[in-house]
Amino acid sequence: MKYALINGIILDGTKEMEPILNKTILVNGEKIEDIVDSDRDLTGYEVIDLEGKYLLPGLINMHVHLAGNGKPQKKQRDNTKLVNLLFSNPLTANIAYRMVKNYARIELNSGVTTIRTVGGLKDLDSRVRDEINAKKYSGPRILCSNEGISVPGGHMAGSVAIVAHSFEEAKKHIDHLKAKKADLVKVMITGGVLDAKEKGTPGEMKMAPELIREICDYAHELGYKVAAHVESSEGVKAALQNGVDSIEHGAEPDKETIDLFKKRNAFLITTLSPALPYALFDRSVSNASEVEQFNGDFVFRGIIDCSKAALKNNIPMGLGNDVGCPWISQYDFWRELVYFTKYVGVDNRFALYTATLNNAKLAGIDAVTGSIEKGKDADLIVTDKNPLDDLHTLRNVRMVMARGDLLRHPSVKRNPIVDQELDKFI
Repeated sequence: MKYALINGIILDGTKEMEPILNKTILVNGEKIEDIVDSDRDLTGYEVIDLEGKYLLPGLINMHVHLAGNGKPQKKQRDNTKLVNLLFSNPLTANIAYRMVKNYARIELNSGVTTIRTVGGLKDLDSRVRDEINAKKYSGPRILCSNEGISVPGGHMAGSVAIVAHSFEEAKKHIDHLKAKKADLVKVMITGGVLDAKEKGTPGEMKMAPELIREICDYAHELGYKVAAHVESSEGVKAALQNGVDSIEHGAEPDKETIDLFKKRNAFLITTLSPALPYALFDRSVSNASEVEQFNGDFVFRGIIDCSKAALKNNIPMGLGNDVGCPWISQYDFWRELVYFTKYVGVDNRFALYTATLNNAKLAGIDAVTGSIEKGKDADLIVTDKNPLDDLHTLRNVRMVMARGDLLRHPSVKRNPIVDQELDKFI
């Protein structure tokens, strides 16, 4: 299709973006064909009048688990048992596939046109990615890791990560990822909030430094970047010392940590969303134990400290919201931008830039998406208000276009309880 988007106010996604008026965006197939003056002859194009609404790049969510719905939990689930049950027969396995496919569509309907998955069910993420790329159905661009790599007793072991007892088992899994054309490798280096049994131990080391090194060396040999789940200062250092390319979450840094980030040319993916309910909700609402609340606050503060230090020291930083954790829904990435401004102290412009062009740069796809430029993919969203003034307008996007595929009236079914409780902290 050929579209002409007229009467929109453009925010192009660049670091110094300002509203651009009196321009028309021409879309031809998957690409932005041109950006022209508003008096251009539009013969041959379907004209879409944006009526003064704001047109900006589609959002890029850098930390997604497509298998999760974010439903609040009254008690912890045995995720390994649940995954084994899902794949115990073809019928339930197909249910799992349809669930992942549906969640990808929800991401798109919420204005997220690219997702980076960092731990999923079997090979479902790459399967859905390939079907979207083949135009079998609409969905966001997916950069996937499929299952991550964990260790016995490690984070997400047996659910969205395989259990590697040795480097040979990890190597075999990376070879499998290569066969499925995965886009990155994910490792689970430390535990998390829900893994910890005692106060102050949510980032307990699980993966040995030697194994981290072997995995990173082999992944790099095959051309992969390695993303690492890390929620302690010790874990961040071990990850960076042994070759990891991105720290997912983070922890309170010191000078050694900052130096390691710079030496490795590594980047940080800030995820404020998942720990917030455990840190800030009343336990009668979160259903967290006293230990979980303490550790949630520990991790939340650590991520904030790491983010502030990264900004201060010019360490590249992106945004993801760890979709799939309790209270974190597939349609709520916009909240991460709001938290970024509220708790880390950036302005709306930097938050929007981070979630668009900068995330694209970190993902290595800025030549094709992340900003509104001639020749780039037509990944676009429309909002009622100017997000530079009010990021809350991203909550209900009015139009989504992903690689030229137009969704005129996107909508998502929201969980009113989740909205009610999370809205108290924005």
